Amino acid sequence: MTTVVSRPNTARVSAPSRHAAVLRTEGLTKQFPGGQVAVDGLDLTVPAGSVFGFLGPNGSGKTTTIRMLLGLISPTTGSFELLGRPMPDAAGQVLPQVGALIEGPAFYPYLSGRDNLLRLDAADRTVSGRGARQRVDEALHRVGLSAAATKRYRAYSLGMRQRLGLAAALLRPRELLVLDEPTNGLDPQGTREVRAIIRDVGAGGTTVFLSSHLLSEVEQVCSHVGVMNHGRLIFSGELGELRQAAGTRVRVETSRPAAAAAVLHQRGTGEPDIRANGVVADLADADSEHLVEALVTAGVPVRQFVLEQPDLEDVFVELTGEGFDVDQ
Repeated sequence: MTTVVSRPNTARVSAPSRHAAVLRTEGLTKQFPGGQVAVDGLDLTVPAGSVFGFLGPNGSGKTTTIRMLLGLISPTTGSFELLGRPMPDAAGQVLPQVGALIEGPAFYPYLSGRDNLLRLDAADRTVSGRGARQRVDEALHRVGLSAAATKRYRAYSLGMRQRLGLAAALLRPRELLVLDEPTNGLDPQGTREVRAIIRDVGAGGTTVFLSSHLLSEVEQVCSHVGVMNHGRLIFSGELGELRQAAGTRVRVETSRPAAAAAVLHQRGTGEPDIRANGVVADLADADSEHLVEALVTAGVPVRQFVLEQPDLEDVFVELTGEGFDVDQ
């Protein structure tokens, strides 16, 4: 457990070191009435300073996990820590250092963006009211809403509403920013805007915990990933590790795919997948440098020989057995 110096409730929680975990769960489980297990024994660690993509198909347990972490619902069993402190015991100290945008923002439609944020700031007992206007204007500037600060919320586009939600989460310095599907429903321009903000927040040292089902989002902004499926964590690590875990495939284009498959399998590849114009197999233990020689020696004509790394879509389908949205 990360050691944190004890401070009064209104003080800033000591930032975890770069190698510490800002979020850690052990056996976290949520079972709803009727027996449905939404989250099943989750053991998750989120490194400080990371942009952590929390991935999985719809219904995989992502939002339920986030609701437990933020104290919106109680776990059935298990435990978790935020910023190195046990929850929910340390909620009064920890949650002021956590910004969140869950299932879309909710604001007063008849108030301007600035006035909505001023009301939120006034409700925060951990900050002085004297700097409210400056905090609000800085947050609006950070998400590119300064020009729309006086416009009523009901006149905001969906992308502007998402950005105002991010501004609300960033009204004060945060150690951890939790975002649940922050680009859901946005047009391409709004999606790019929100992703740019996430990258900027991560570059500033804030740990970002990003729930998403969009692979393009993960590839563009995340350094680490955790993959959920049917309530269970099936992978957690750096994004590069996820690609490496999928291994390398060999693709051979030939007029004799069955013969090519026999040679590849004999040379130590995974079970070949015979296609109409060739064969694909996991490289596994095979020596790639001698595969072409072995194919030609066996009389297999080789039109094309390619070593390829599976893309994230292939990796996720293999892990979960379900498709993901590739882009938005």
